[in-house]
Amino acid sequence: MEIGTQAQKLVWEGAIPLQIHLHQSEVTTLPPPPPALVLGPRIGYLPLLVPLIKPHFNSTLPPGTDTIWFEYNGLPLKWNTPTGVLFDLLCAEPERPWNLTVHFRGYPGDILCPCDGEDSVKWNFINSLKEAAYIINGNCKNIMNMSQSDQLELWHCVVKGNMEGYLRISSKCKLGTVGEERTAKSGSGEADISGSSRTGRIPVRLYVRNIGEDVDDLEDVTTIDSWDKVSYINHPVEIHREEGKYFTLRDAVKSLLPDFFMDDEPSIDEQISSIELEGVCRGDEVDPGCAGVENVSSPMTEGIEGSSEKQKPDSHSRKAKIRLIRIQGIEPRWDVPFSWIVNNLMNPEHYLHICIFVEVSTTNQQAEAR
Repeated sequence: MEIGTQAQKLVWEGAIPLQIHLHQSEVTTLPPPPPALVLGPRIGYLPLLVPLIKPHFNSTLPPGTDTIWFEYNGLPLKWNTPTGVLFDLLCAEPERPWNLTVHFRGYPGDILCPCDGEDSVKWNFINSLKEAAYIINGNCKNIMNMSQSDQLELWHCVVKGNMEGYLRISSKCKLGTVGEERTAKSGSGEADISGSSRTGRIPVRLYVRNIGEDVDDLEDVTTIDSWDKVSYINHPVEIHREEGKYFTLRDAVKSLLPDFFMDDEPSIDEQISSIELEGVCRGDEVDPGCAGVENVSSPMTEGIEGSSEKQKPDSHSRKAKIRLIRIQGIEPRWDVPFSWIVNNLMNPEHYLHICIFVEVSTTNQQAEAR
């Protein structure tokens, strides 16, 4: 039974230190309660933290019915986006602990889609898993045919961070792994269905944030005050294999954002690294050191998880350039094989969340506006 790679384990164990403050309008006692300090799993969702947070603030809440939501610097946070993606997208320079504000009243229904607690998060996760299965296999019958008990156990594994249990149950979905130059074999010599059933279509959610013009220090990046300032693309990446070449992260992003690669020529570093990667970044045994470490962000546009249309970033121009890319808090090299990225850094719902920060000339933006 597969137990997962070291990189997968690091992703599942990854957590963000949170310092959560109760909004001052909901404080009914003096002195006000101190902030709650919790760890938010990267692959988890903010509403799943409520059982840890509510007892901390319960004695000071005003009367009324709970409608819990979170904000960061005045921006309501999308509950259906993984916590790690939110952190990576909204904190250009990682903030630890991450200071959030929790509300128990006044749900912003004009900004956030309705959430009825853990049950809403669970069905959002299952629906995303169905979408991913459809992209990968052309149908989602393996997910639809899962028993209710398997669906529930799969969800509990995600909530509890139980990677081994998750891999055991999710193997029934036949979503498999992506191979570069090999056909997976089982111990008996037969073709491994989970390794060979992939179609080369990878479910990807891409978040593009414009950080302005030539920012020297990420600490100087202005905060986001509206989700309209983040472009969101929910679109599969087609893996195209050429003999003797890896399909890299750069190739994948270029297929989604071709305007940023208009005058693309391989650098000397890329030519050298393509030689170095031979025999190094292959299959599941790649050392996680193939990618460097850091952080990013992400949210998703209103509501429907998984619309297949592309929402083109409004920052495309000849002077626009990609400042950095982050996946699971990592800033990987562009020449890392995309198969390694997918197999090790995708989220449990089988989507790969990619956050991209773009620098765009302010003069260019003003000219386009006119």
